[in-house]
Amino acid sequence: MVRYAFSTLGVPGLELGSVLALAAEHGYDGVELRCAAGEPVHPELTPPECGSVRRAFARNRIEPMGLASYVRVAEPGDDERVIDDLCRHVELAAALDIPAVRVFPGGEDAEAAVRRLRAAASMADQRGVRLLLETHDTQRSAAAVTGLLERVGQPAVGAIWDVLHTHLAGDDPAHAAATLRPHLGYVQVKDIVAADDLTPARLGTGVLPLARSVDALLAAGYDGWLVWEYEGRWFPAAPPLPAMLAEGREWLGRAA
Repeated sequence: MVRYAFSTLGVPGLELGSVLALAAEHGYDGVELRCAAGEPVHPELTPPECGSVRRAFARNRIEPMGLASYVRVAEPGDDERVIDDLCRHVELAAALDIPAVRVFPGGEDAEAAVRRLRAAASMADQRGVRLLLETHDTQRSAAAVTGLLERVGQPAVGAIWDVLHTHLAGDDPAHAAATLRPHLGYVQVKDIVAADDLTPARLGTGVLPLARSVDALLAAGYDGWLVWEYEGRWFPAAPPLPAMLAEGREWLGRAA
């Protein structure tokens, strides 16, 4: 069954109770939590704070479906530092009962990415968490991400399809959906104002092939999360997300 979530990237710094109230009010089943300083969830949470987060989600009957980290698995530098960062985020996700941690490529070193993801995969599997590599930056095409994941070869390491970045890479939605489907943890949907203007737009009002992407997902047998990643954190002049959540949830329901 397809379920719907939004990312707290769209409500930067908003306290958790308000985030969960928005989700419940507008019919979202889950929330993807941006994991960074200044957010309700960050890498320095203490065990009592983790307990408070879990209880808040349980009270509101909302699922914390993804932890959006900023770990860059293909960036230059020592493996040990990146592996430690991966493991730290896996531990946090496990403490919060979150089943997935988003990671970025963040560099050109695919060999290093394979080593680092393999090194963290066993721990992730033991904790019941998947590491999900997003189609992004240096590995934005479906083929690039799946090629890397096939070399990793671990079920605890999968993919996130960000529909913007495969579009920018020139992927057809049907090709991207079919290519990524065996590895998918979840899918990030969004829209933008124009091909040369990445300012976020209401779902279905911009230039991205969102309806075709959702159709292709369903045709490929996908039945997981659709997450609205409204990038309000990076575009402070964009219209605020809370006022659009009801409309966005209706669009997602129609599309799916």
